[in-house]
Amino acid sequence: MIEFDHVTKTYGKNTALKDVSITINDGDFVFVIGMSGAGKSTFIKLILKEIEADSGLIRVEGKNVTSLSNRQIPEHRRNIGIVFQDFRLLENKTVYENVAFAMEITHQTKRSIAKKVPQALNMVGIGRYADKFPGELSAGEQQRVAIARAVINKPKVIIADEPTGNLDPETAWEIMALLEQINMRGTTVVMVTHAKDIVDRMKKRVVTLSGGEIVSDVQGAYNLNV
Repeated sequence: MIEFDHVTKTYGKNTALKDVSITINDGDFVFVIGMSGAGKSTFIKLILKEIEADSGLIRVEGKNVTSLSNRQIPEHRRNIGIVFQDFRLLENKTVYENVAFAMEITHQTKRSIAKKVPQALNMVGIGRYADKFPGELSAGEQQRVAIARAVINKPKVIIADEPTGNLDPETAWEIMALLEQINMRGTTVVMVTHAKDIVDRMKKRVVTLSGGEIVSDVQGAYNLNV
């Protein structure tokens, strides 16, 4: 569960989030939409504890994120998988090594890595590309690697920040189908997007931010005019 309880975040004179309260339950699939500057990036960064809230309380899976020490932050982030628009793969590592790296930094055994990485790659449909480098793959294939990396440690939550932004429409739908499959297995998915067609077609929960405030929280409709 992700809970924001009267959270405010300002940057100088600019209020990025203003007294935001929201609960995202375990297993939810939530789209977060809004114009540029609406507060979407701040919302994600607060979940990840990349920035500090000025006031209010944030809980993720029952843990008070706002009170975490610097030492506790890495452990917190290990329970959250992240998928970015620009993939952020390590260009000098193979597909296998990119995904394995996410396990290595959590000090998992070589045996566990050798077992789980191929399973994750097959799950996202790119097992045959394990020995290739990111530069040898299409954009859609690179995003599949990024998703495999995000789920390899079985996180409770996936944060997807414009994951289809660099993809053609057909590939975008393939990625969305993959995220939906992951969600159906019980993982909470929070996705920031501008893709109206995806939001309207998938009919999930849609949270609209405007001026740092939640102005709409409905099922299945992309509407910035609220």
